[in-house]
Amino acid sequence: MKKINLRDLSKEEMKCLIEELDMERYRLKQLWQWVMQKGVSDFSEMTNIPKSTREFLRDVSQLNSLKILDKQVSNDENTVKYLFELYDKTAIESVLMRHSYGRTACISTQVGCRMGCRFCASTLEGVVRNLSCGEMYEQVLTIQKDIGEKVTHVVLMGSGEPLVNYKSTVKFIRNIADKDALNISYRRITVSTCGLVPEIKKLADENIPVTLAVSLHAASDEKRNKLMPINRKYPLAELMQACREYALKTKRRITFEYLLVKNVNDSINDAIKLAKLLKGILCHVNLIPLNPVKENANFDRPNIERIKAFKNTLIKHSINATIRKEMGIGIDAACGQLKFKKLKGRS
Repeated sequence: MKKINLRDLSKEEMKCLIEELDMERYRLKQLWQWVMQKGVSDFSEMTNIPKSTREFLRDVSQLNSLKILDKQVSNDENTVKYLFELYDKTAIESVLMRHSYGRTACISTQVGCRMGCRFCASTLEGVVRNLSCGEMYEQVLTIQKDIGEKVTHVVLMGSGEPLVNYKSTVKFIRNIADKDALNISYRRITVSTCGLVPEIKKLADENIPVTLAVSLHAASDEKRNKLMPINRKYPLAELMQACREYALKTKRRITFEYLLVKNVNDSINDAIKLAKLLKGILCHVNLIPLNPVKENANFDRPNIERIKAFKNTLIKHSINATIRKEMGIGIDAACGQLKFKKLKGRS
């Protein structure tokens, strides 16, 4: 019989397991805290649970953990990039970012990605599989253990499209926000998407008011089709309507991620079109200067004057915008770069 990974369970599912194993009901809180809050890697660490019960749990379940294959630390030590090995020898990336307001874990939701965005290293080899809820959770726990500090914010913005892996993503969010787990507020969790309209609408009805970050990167269907294949399925008019609905239902401001690519989407005219597109939506634009990926050599980064002019144009048209503070200087900062370099032996 295949053993259950306890970190793949919701609280209700763990309650059912406790009942099936004919354990005392109060063991639920004890087991949940050991697994989800304290992040133990061995049943022997569960000191307030009898040895016989621990041995029984070991027979029917397991506590998966991640192996750190590689780790890179930025020059200022505020950013740490991890390459983790999963139980099946596949690999994923996660990033820790230290800010004045806390410590953010940027985690992956899939091994690879199938969305095909032209500027992203994560999509170079397609998707291998979805991550389980527990594998998402273990990224946060492993980072906490490695740095000896509590993670305060989580962004689902690493490799993969979270809303393709919808069920596990939502279960992960509910688990990590639980008061007896890591107790990370929904308002400190960000879910990034390239624009899956049905799932955005579904997420709005989940009663988990996380921040939605939409990777936009262009203000016209013509340009977005070239950069992001998903736009052919869900064009901008449909995407903007779903975003309006999300903001209205959740009362949460949407973040629109806009990657600035030299001579592609960085003109003043592009900025004006973007301002018109976003008019009336409760939102913020996060401008991201391109971090070039060697495998996509056709794209380059605009100079700082052009970046500032784009931002100022948005602000002039009443759109809140900031230029993302660059972190990870001196390391493989773009999504998928560390994995691609390490596993392919590239320098």
